[in-house]
Amino acid sequence: MPMSQPRHILGISAYYHDSAAALLRDGAIVAAAQEERFSRKKHDASFPAGAVRYVLEEGAVGLDQVESVVFYDKPFLKFERLLETYHAFAPRGLTSFLTAMPVWIREKVFMRSLLENALRECLPPGGTLPPLRFSEHHLSHAASAFFPSPFTQAAVLTVDGVGEWATTSIARGDGDSLESLLELHFPHSLGLLYSAFTAYCGFRVNSGEYKLMGLAPYGDPRAERTREFEEKIRAELIDIRDDGSFVLNMRYFAYATGLRMYDERRWRALFGIGPRAAESGDMPQAYMDLALAIQNVTEDVVARLAATACERAGSENLCLAGGVALNCVANGKLLRSGRFRNIWVQPASGDAGGALGAALAYWHIGLGMPRTPAPGDAMGGSYLGPAFGREAVARVCKRFHAPCHVIDDEAELTATVADLLAAGKVVGWFQGRMEYGPRALGNRSILGDPRDPDMQKRLNLKIKYREGFRPFAPSVLAEEAQSRFGLDGAASPYMLLVAPVAEELRLPLPENYQELPLWERLYCRRSSLPAVTHVDFSARVQTVSRETNPRYWALLEAFRRRHGCPVLVNTSFNVRGEPVVCTPEDAYLCFMRTEMDCLVLGDALLYKEEQPPLPDDGSWRQEYTLD
Repeated sequence: MPMSQPRHILGISAYYHDSAAALLRDGAIVAAAQEERFSRKKHDASFPAGAVRYVLEEGAVGLDQVESVVFYDKPFLKFERLLETYHAFAPRGLTSFLTAMPVWIREKVFMRSLLENALRECLPPGGTLPPLRFSEHHLSHAASAFFPSPFTQAAVLTVDGVGEWATTSIARGDGDSLESLLELHFPHSLGLLYSAFTAYCGFRVNSGEYKLMGLAPYGDPRAERTREFEEKIRAELIDIRDDGSFVLNMRYFAYATGLRMYDERRWRALFGIGPRAAESGDMPQAYMDLALAIQNVTEDVVARLAATACERAGSENLCLAGGVALNCVANGKLLRSGRFRNIWVQPASGDAGGALGAALAYWHIGLGMPRTPAPGDAMGGSYLGPAFGREAVARVCKRFHAPCHVIDDEAELTATVADLLAAGKVVGWFQGRMEYGPRALGNRSILGDPRDPDMQKRLNLKIKYREGFRPFAPSVLAEEAQSRFGLDGAASPYMLLVAPVAEELRLPLPENYQELPLWERLYCRRSSLPAVTHVDFSARVQTVSRETNPRYWALLEAFRRRHGCPVLVNTSFNVRGEPVVCTPEDAYLCFMRTEMDCLVLGDALLYKEEQPPLPDDGSWRQEYTLD
């Protein structure tokens, strides 16, 4: 009998932020990528034409051979929420209403036509568009969390800014089904609350939330001001119930009706400080304390919601998605609480992951197709983007007249790079398939020696060109992780759990440590792994397994074997405001524009001192909007 043809589902997220595309073949994930990696515009919200073309090419399938295209939310429900919100708050918000309505009426109300027109550009000549279907926003998130997870049943918690109406949802995943249990609706949103504080502390909404999380440990937990800030948040801004549900006091917020996140007059009166100017370079202690206060509140709400989710779902397994699931500090607290047997976080938890979730929701729920959980998980380490072979590397080296040393033997290559890292070199590491989601996981990474006390400062100021207070993550051999970090036996392959550095690695702090200025605390040596130990002795850990990423594991193993350390500094291969590099050309340009010492493109090793000067007038810095 002839074999049946494979069935393909294409998932898309677009037009809000972090557009992406994902392709399934018979329910298995073939490819997934964000549009920003192709367009080189960070958080690109446009139709993901580059990502769509890539996933179809990776799957060796034409768009006209796809069974269905699934969009990650329902625009008409979102439009309904917009209209009802403006009506509820009228006459406030008239300016915002007049700004938003023309765009919605001209484009987004006709989303089906907008999407179909964009998809036609991806059709082969004479091809016919497949059916276009629509998932719900939080269903897409929940599906992205549960269906790729290793669990046959689990509680699923989704927390973000807002989808159509939902801002928080709890579901029960069981086999190939997802049952919605509870929802909280706009305008009451933990994600938007956190984003309001992100803006107030001088960072950009939808991209600076992780900076606020990184700033929080510099707050003084013993200070009266920190306690007062937290008390005021709980008393005036958010009413938290025992089950984690909450109500925001909308008198203090402007996002429902205006173009700002908060009411500045009321916030200034409440906290006694005004909004910090973006890019001011100054970071007064008050904003560190404010960051710590809102982080504490966020962790409290997430912990209560997670407990409720597992209680209502009748499961000790917890899956997380939505933008708030990228708060790896909160995730780490959940892990160490001991209330959950297993926790799994979708590595592309934000809107980009909605593309994958929409496709999975349609496959399992819409079509009723069975699901068999994969050992570990079904994400394949989240290495779902494009890979580039020797020919592509050779073309880039030829184009830029770039001398390189091809090392065919992997053991020799990893030993050479391990020695360079131990000598203090910063290495751009470009291998295999690009990561899906915001984290670099060892294929599009910049690496350094975590034992070097100057490494964090050098990486921030001379490589990444970003704020000096921002921490770096460690990659650690999975076999060695428990002896270096307090992961309580858990794996953290996607760098989404913060754990304490092991006690035996820590160094004593000065008695007046908490009173020191930010920069003195920052550069105070806290452990034998100073480049990855944050000011509160925490680290955002990535555990690396031989099965998931054999070459990166081999590099870590070479570093352990030759230099006694199974840990490397791992940060994303980009500069501030630039998307993570996708192609060998992206990598070479980033390498040459920064103070990186070496670049490894597959088997090719390039030394900075051997490279011809790159024509550079500095204009490339204007290409990237600072995040």
